[in-house]
Amino acid sequence: MARYRGPKTKIARRFGEAIFGPDRSFEKRNYAPGQHGNARRRGKKSEYAVQLMEKQKAKYTYGILERQFRKMFEAASSSKGITGEVLLQICETRLDNVVYRLGIAPTRSGARQLVSHRHITVNGNVVNIPSYAVRAGDVIAVREKSRTMEVITSSLNRSNKGFEWLEWNDSTMAGKFLAVPQREAIPENIKEQLIVELYSK
Repeated sequence: MARYRGPKTKIARRFGEAIFGPDRSFEKRNYAPGQHGNARRRGKKSEYAVQLMEKQKAKYTYGILERQFRKMFEAASSSKGITGEVLLQICETRLDNVVYRLGIAPTRSGARQLVSHRHITVNGNVVNIPSYAVRAGDVIAVREKSRTMEVITSSLNRSNKGFEWLEWNDSTMAGKFLAVPQREAIPENIKEQLIVELYSK
């Protein structure tokens, strides 16, 4: 499946936020990209442009393609609860995102690769589908033969696993998904209502 593999700092600069994590290049040039850089005069954005930008930011943050994202929105709109919040909750329950949140990988793209390469198990079974929906009570672990991989051990040593909906056990290198997180607990700076307004047009 096609994925964005271009320069991530350029995308982060477009949104004015380091959406892919700490980025030294972004800190040096935290203004929008373009030939004239920061000196370029930018007119006021239309309502549609603001809504589209927010949707694009959410897609790049979670590493989801347009068709997949629209299906997630349709699922969120047909379920109980506030559509925008449910949409973010669906994003948070993706296996690649949970692996990232547990600190097993330093980035979501890194987490996606670990899942795709069969290094992650769910309830003892190898799952290699990054979009797999994790449910409350599921145990996500590093496959036994993969526990000595440097990328995993270094990520676990650096990470701050402080999310109330997750539980981590260092000795077994396994984490438990306790519950679907509430919106106020999700740290991503995404205005989900703008996405709902965009898709509702």
